[in-house]
Amino acid sequence: MCQSQCGGKSAWHIGVVLVSCPRPMTKLRRFLLLALLWLLPVASATAQPQKLVVEKRGPDSWLEYEIATGIYTATNGVIVTYENVVLTAERVTLDSRSGEALAEGRVRIQREDQVWAGDSIRYNLHTHAMLAEQFRTGKAPVFAQGRALSGGSTNGVSAYSAEQGYITTDDISEPATKLRADSITVIPNDRIIARHATLYLGGVPVFYFPYYSRRFDAHANQFTFTPGYRSRFGPYLLNTYSWFLSEKIDGAFHTDYRVKRGVAAGTDLNTHLGRWGDAGFKYYYLHDDAPLTDANGLNIPANRHRFAFNYDAMPWTNLNVKAQVNFESDALLLHDFFESEYRANPQPRTFVEVNKLWNNFSLDVFTQPRVNDFLETVESLPEVRLTSFRQQVGASPVFYESESSAGWYRHKFAQTNSISTGLDFEAARADTYHQIVLPRTYFGWLNVTPRAGGRFTYYSRADGPGAATDEQYRTVFNTGAEVSFKASRLWPGATNRVLDVNGLRHIVQPSVNYVYVPKPSKQPGVLPQFSYESPSLRRLPIEYPDYNAIDSVDSQNVLRLGLGNKLQTKRDGQLEDLLRWDLYTDWRLHPHAGQATFADLWSDLLFRPRSWLTLEAQTRYDVEQKKLRSSFVNLTLQPNDVWSWTIGNWYLRDDLSGTPTSLGAGNNLITSSFFYRLNENYSLRLRHHYEARESRLQEQFYTVYRDFRSWVGALTLRVRDDGNGRDDFTLAFTFSLKASPRYKVGDDTVRPYQLIGN
Repeated sequence: MCQSQCGGKSAWHIGVVLVSCPRPMTKLRRFLLLALLWLLPVASATAQPQKLVVEKRGPDSWLEYEIATGIYTATNGVIVTYENVVLTAERVTLDSRSGEALAEGRVRIQREDQVWAGDSIRYNLHTHAMLAEQFRTGKAPVFAQGRALSGGSTNGVSAYSAEQGYITTDDISEPATKLRADSITVIPNDRIIARHATLYLGGVPVFYFPYYSRRFDAHANQFTFTPGYRSRFGPYLLNTYSWFLSEKIDGAFHTDYRVKRGVAAGTDLNTHLGRWGDAGFKYYYLHDDAPLTDANGLNIPANRHRFAFNYDAMPWTNLNVKAQVNFESDALLLHDFFESEYRANPQPRTFVEVNKLWNNFSLDVFTQPRVNDFLETVESLPEVRLTSFRQQVGASPVFYESESSAGWYRHKFAQTNSISTGLDFEAARADTYHQIVLPRTYFGWLNVTPRAGGRFTYYSRADGPGAATDEQYRTVFNTGAEVSFKASRLWPGATNRVLDVNGLRHIVQPSVNYVYVPKPSKQPGVLPQFSYESPSLRRLPIEYPDYNAIDSVDSQNVLRLGLGNKLQTKRDGQLEDLLRWDLYTDWRLHPHAGQATFADLWSDLLFRPRSWLTLEAQTRYDVEQKKLRSSFVNLTLQPNDVWSWTIGNWYLRDDLSGTPTSLGAGNNLITSSFFYRLNENYSLRLRHHYEARESRLQEQFYTVYRDFRSWVGALTLRVRDDGNGRDDFTLAFTFSLKASPRYKVGDDTVRPYQLIGN
């Protein structure tokens, strides 16, 4: 390093000797030179901003800083860091005072999460102004490319415009899907806007957008469409435009066309108000050109629509407000056009609920009106419920719990074509239940929990065309006790290669729950039935307050016997259940008329002989008549990420007894779902539902998935046999952007009807 005197200019050259000193140095000159070298870091620090750092990228890099002008010159790789900006290039000329930089050769500029790249970019570190003939930019999952880039920051907001560019979610040089546009505007860390844009799939133009705006985050405005054909609809096209206005408001517009059924439209609006909760609105309208008939042979109106509203908020700690409104013009609207929702919940409720929670208490106000006349509903207008959770009474070993409610109830039966059945009735009811329990542990292992409680209920005289009860007062006493213990044994040396056993632990937990309820002062037959037992595939609770069919309370003298078994082993260093098997049955000491001494035997089994092989079985067996009442058996094989297969059987014996809990007609359904990944781009799934009692293949799904890097396409064929002698065919294509997934993970498996737009 030396100082040169050329043309009256003085420059310091760093890193490489660029100018030689022709005259020999005297001792004085050497001393002055060493002093200047010692002062150089101080001079450099005062001459350039502290926030600016310029560094060489490698041993072959060359860097020069000129003190007089404040200009950096670098070649063979340089890194420039300034505040939240990092610039890398092969060659850079930078004015440290104005912030103006000319970068050339594999230029990359990163500002926060936004990245810009090109061969030559002029960039200002202070104003963020940028000029480039060609550029690329992106913030995953959105990328863009174009030419004639220009722009900068105004009042702290940056915006850049370019010509003849495209937008894509493929982070590769030749994207499979892209949106070509005449002009592009990029607002870093916010959105990208395209004008006069055409969507290309491969090299094929498929859609034109006069204006398109897409956010860089997951809340991007986007179109989704599902073309297809269905026997009942004819050819159809379902279109959705999802929009995102801000963090507080987003929604979607739907425009659907079904050749046989007509045009339909709808809108969704979602608001996110922080402590004031989330609210969602949905409306959908269809003028049906070919309405069918319902199960009762009654006509369906041509003008069909739905309105849905939901609200969930916690404005203050432990105060929760929930509301739902679900209105449909007819009983088959969801069945016909929203199949996934219908299968998840065929009778959505309308209610408003406010709940306040304390450490030991909960206050709940619940209102449930009926808005769909074709559904049977028990209205609560309203109901107020105060719950006291199980809590210790002072310093005593006694615990107390209670539940009290009061409300006006109206039992409204389904109407057909606005014709009432004439069975509706209504009444007021006030109910209070109190119980004390004394949980004890004996010998360090035996758990005994005796309990005693009482219930008092008031009913007003019932009104309405179906009213048949007078004012009533009812008292109920209950007592009982639960006894249980848990025992285990360990075999650390047990191994089995077939079952992948590495050590074994057996846990057994028997239990006996005794419930005694003497005859209530009033029998259920003289009380209005608002809260009553309903059909269930699972066993009902027998003790209070878990048993909440208030109006069906009757005498009981029963022992619920339970036996839990669990076998555990270690696999890959983790504890895993090899077997879990729970058995339950009720021993009725004084059965009611029509009841057997022993109730059905319930069995819940989970067997995992290998980590990739799982057997689940839930069965219900009638021990008196020695016959299987119901069963659900499911076998899942998933040995790798290439293929998996799940096969199951749902069996339900006919139960036409006519009791309130009868399950009606049964079935024997065999299900199968097989998935296979052909390669990195293609995979397929096959689903079948076969009704063995009728020898009928009820439903078939065949789906081929294609991975297009930035999005996944699915072509689905469904064939349904409704038993009316005519199959219903559906063929549909859906796609989902990986950047903004259309479905949650696994939704296409649990709800395959979404793959056909339903």
